Amino acid sequence: MPRVAYVNGRYIEHRRAAVHVEDRGYQFADGVYEVIHLYRGRLIDEDPHLDRLARSLGELKIDWPVSRAALSLTMRELVRRNRYATGLLYIQVTRGVAPRDHKFPADTRSALVMTVRPIPEFPAEMRDEGVKVITIDDLRWARCDIKTVALLPNVLGKQAAAESEAYEAWMCDADGFVTEGTSSNAWIVTADGTLVTRPSGPDILRGITRQAIIRLAEDADIPFEERKFSREEALEAREAFLSNSSHFVTPVTSIDDTIIANGKPGSLSTVLHERYTEFMDSMPPALKRG
Repeated sequence: MPRVAYVNGRYIEHRRAAVHVEDRGYQFADGVYEVIHLYRGRLIDEDPHLDRLARSLGELKIDWPVSRAALSLTMRELVRRNRYATGLLYIQVTRGVAPRDHKFPADTRSALVMTVRPIPEFPAEMRDEGVKVITIDDLRWARCDIKTVALLPNVLGKQAAAESEAYEAWMCDADGFVTEGTSSNAWIVTADGTLVTRPSGPDILRGITRQAIIRLAEDADIPFEERKFSREEALEAREAFLSNSSHFVTPVTSIDDTIIANGKPGSLSTVLHERYTEFMDSMPPALKRG
């Protein structure tokens, strides 16, 4: 069965889906997006993702293209038409189509595009062996807390990681503190077992999986701190891992070719990955059966 996309009110074959050449997302990166994990028929953390979408739209003064309730129904219909059990649901909202002009256009309707693509479940080798990370300078703008489609620095960072045969690049600010990965949040575990990640603010995206991990850590009485940590502290950490909506808790076993601890996924990373998987399994299916 061919993939199906949703473009401005129409369900259409993915290979035929297109937007107007003067869509402001294409010309100005004037738009926002969300990615929701479809896990065994469940839309993981749907409400927090839509809450963050609402915040991003508000920060950029972009109108909702449809009501939140209508968007939720459309998401489910798109999932139904694609028939994937596990995948990624991509939602993009731009300011819409208008003659090219930097200032906001008047009376332009925001544009909505959604796709679903299948992905495999979490690769066993990433869980068992961990992944390699490099560090790079953070070249992004000052409002990284808005999930915009303006991702060129992230693209360049991810390419640098690929060229170094690494899975991810962790970006560092001018003072040498890790902000986040190009498509993930960054975490370390200190020698005394304290879980550490950078505080929420304009310099990082407030990851939805990040928030779920914080809740899981609190429930398990795991010592936890939101504070800055440096590249040097990460290299000396007992454990390191990254988190995002597609790969949950992914152990990091090498940073800039330095082996972290014994080079194996740490016990806390493993526990948090297992608990997050249990959390996903507990969520209700996106589609009713029958």
